[in-house]
Amino acid sequence: MKKINFLYSLAAIALMWVVWLIAAAAVKNEYLIAPVGASVKEFFTLFENAFFWRALLQTFARTIVAFLISFALALVCACLAVAFKPFAAFMRPVTAFFRTLPTMAVLLLILVWLTPRTAPVAVAMLVLFPMIYSQLSDGIAGIDGGLLQMAKVYGIPLSRRLTSIYLPHLAPIALEQTGAGLSFGLKLIISAEVMASTRTALGGIISEAQAYINLPRIAALTLVAVVLGVLIEIVFRVIADNAFGWKRAVKYD
Repeated sequence: MKKINFLYSLAAIALMWVVWLIAAAAVKNEYLIAPVGASVKEFFTLFENAFFWRALLQTFARTIVAFLISFALALVCACLAVAFKPFAAFMRPVTAFFRTLPTMAVLLLILVWLTPRTAPVAVAMLVLFPMIYSQLSDGIAGIDGGLLQMAKVYGIPLSRRLTSIYLPHLAPIALEQTGAGLSFGLKLIISAEVMASTRTALGGIISEAQAYINLPRIAALTLVAVVLGVLIEIVFRVIADNAFGWKRAVKYD
């Protein structure tokens, strides 16, 4: 099954590549659609530039910071929701509100209060927090009710239940979602950096390339973001499979 899924993924990548080639050949205007050859050349040229590496590292650092803070807050809130049902009810409209916020409009407001270096992190946190909280809450809802009832019957303290039942159950879910969360966070950070014209950042380079209508560079930087996001998801998927694959085997057996 994994080999078949991998082949489907390769077919999807090949199809998108062919569509790009056909569109570029049909339009024949590098100011509308970036030429494939020039974009690929620019992609490899980027890695020879020291400024690009600094920008990449700073963008990735912002992504990690935004994700870790969002995850920590979401985990604390999920644990509080387990301990106090009124808090769970309180969090439902809060997370719904954050999910409906228009990202770009919020970024423009945040730029009034924060700098272009910190605003992308704040914007990413506003989007990541409700997403991660919902994932953790759904994971908690999937815990065996009989096990929880037995823990109550035997008078196991809430702190012990959190560390011995809830957190071990959430660990595989959290690890599986970390790759997707970081990949999504990277996209959010870069988009916010473009809007904020953040210097020494991938988004800042894209914004500068857009000002000079340098479509091959924009396409190359987009490819960098896509490749990095895919690699992050693959790495964490492999880690999750090796660390918790036995749980899936037990579940499906």
